[in-house]
Amino acid sequence: MESEFFKFLETIAALIVAVAIVALLVSPKAKTSSVIQASASGFANNLGVAESPVTGATYSINLSYPSETPFMTSPYMG
Repeated sequence: MESEFFKFLETIAALIVAVAIVALLVSPKAKTSSVIQASASGFANNLGVAESPVTGATYSINLSYPSETPFMTSPYMG
């Protein structure tokens, strides 16, 4: 019973993602680069938070994305 429930949730999540991707590709007003930046930022934040207990480092979540100039907020770029 539980596996059916999780499969149902997985299907719903996949459909939501599919609709979002189609809307992003079809809409002329979509800011595709901003969506990609936000997705990458969210993934990087998740990774940093997940590995911080292992490394012992404190991780501050970066909420500055999306920006018009993505490399200006990077500590590695000038």
